[in-house]
Amino acid sequence: MSASVINTAYLLAAVLFIWGLKGLTHPKTAVRGNLLGAIGMLIAILATLAAQQILNPLLIIVGLAAGALIGAILALTIQMTAMPQLVGLFNGFGGIASVLVAGAVLLQVMGIAMGGGPRPGMQELVATAASGLIGAVTFFGSLIAFGKLQGIVTEKPVRYTGEQIVKIIVAGAAITAGVFVVLNPGETQYYWILAGIASLLGILLVMPIGGADMPIVIALLNSYSGLAAAATGFVLNNTALIISGSLVGASGIILTNIMCKAMNRSLANVLFGGFGAVDSTTISGDEMYAGKVKSTSAEEVAMILKTAQRVSFVPGYGMAVARAQTPVRLLTEAMEADGISVDFGIHPVAGRMPGHMNVLLAEENISYDKLREMDQINPDFPNTDVVIVLGANDVVNPLARESSGNPISGMPILNVDGARTVVVIKRSLSPGFAGIPNPLFAAENTLMLFGDGKKVMEDLVGAYKEA
Repeated sequence: MSASVINTAYLLAAVLFIWGLKGLTHPKTAVRGNLLGAIGMLIAILATLAAQQILNPLLIIVGLAAGALIGAILALTIQMTAMPQLVGLFNGFGGIASVLVAGAVLLQVMGIAMGGGPRPGMQELVATAASGLIGAVTFFGSLIAFGKLQGIVTEKPVRYTGEQIVKIIVAGAAITAGVFVVLNPGETQYYWILAGIASLLGILLVMPIGGADMPIVIALLNSYSGLAAAATGFVLNNTALIISGSLVGASGIILTNIMCKAMNRSLANVLFGGFGAVDSTTISGDEMYAGKVKSTSAEEVAMILKTAQRVSFVPGYGMAVARAQTPVRLLTEAMEADGISVDFGIHPVAGRMPGHMNVLLAEENISYDKLREMDQINPDFPNTDVVIVLGANDVVNPLARESSGNPISGMPILNVDGARTVVVIKRSLSPGFAGIPNPLFAAENTLMLFGDGKKVMEDLVGAYKEA
């Protein structure tokens, strides 16, 4: 197949990638966008096989079938609560693929050079070193992120004296190894030394980051995997890989920036600040809650809802864990049938990955128009009769309004305490990821409805219909 046909196929794939990415910006077009991206990737794969003269139909069909089977099994068996972990692993797989492909190409081209063939150029060598460095950081950083999300590794920041100096030394060693790869490509052991040091750097970068920052970390690692893929594209001189990797890298950086702004923090603060460490000066929960927490029942909340005109839900990771989104939809439909206006306040970092709550609610066919971002819904809370906080904690904690003194100081929150009545559905008074108490639980206008999120919501649906 001619080079012009291959490049045309790559151009078509790139257009489909961009078109698909645009479709993913809205739930109504997300399925179509995903399909367009998949078609673009299929075209890119087939064009690459043709360019490499790997045209065995049986081999191609077997490869496609194996990939489709693995994808189908994952799609059907992975629970939404485990989706952040899966996304983290996908980022890691992209990183390790870049490391192995770039390393294999280096061994191949240096073998050819030893036999009298052309030596690799500076661009290829720099790209190879970049693939090894970024890919290894991505893979092992993603494994740590997966471990934190899965509970295998502690969700708390792991801090120690001199950690920043250690990271700088390890990063410097990795860059030095990369320079050796470029200057001495024949000594291929330098590449694997680079990959080993970068692997350690990936672990050191993610371990000090708390669980509350995992949505940002996942977005950042997604960007890293794209950058590693783009670098590998330069190693292979593959246009489609360069374009697709650049798209992933750019979109990941943009999303990371959006998430950081939502928390009023810089990326450097996320990476080096150890968010989630408990400030010893913060008042204790026992002192904050003593004699002030008011417990309620499903029947009492149902009667309050019956007299409301406007109700807002604020979902959090607790809703995902309890799988309470179905009774949430049922209660929403029952209230709307009575003429009550219902919407949802979505904090950008609610859950454990970007858009976590949006996906959960969209699966229940809850209209996307009802999902309102923090800046949109905050001005309306004073005119809201009831806010139901389901499984959220830090994103509604008024302590964030303090300029300093606690781990979430300065983070924009959903101002639910401005509503007439706040109902918090939670198993206990335990703190969120930040590890600090929440004065919202002891506020005058707050009622605590204790129990498993799904069971409580089912009871609330039943009580509302009987009220």
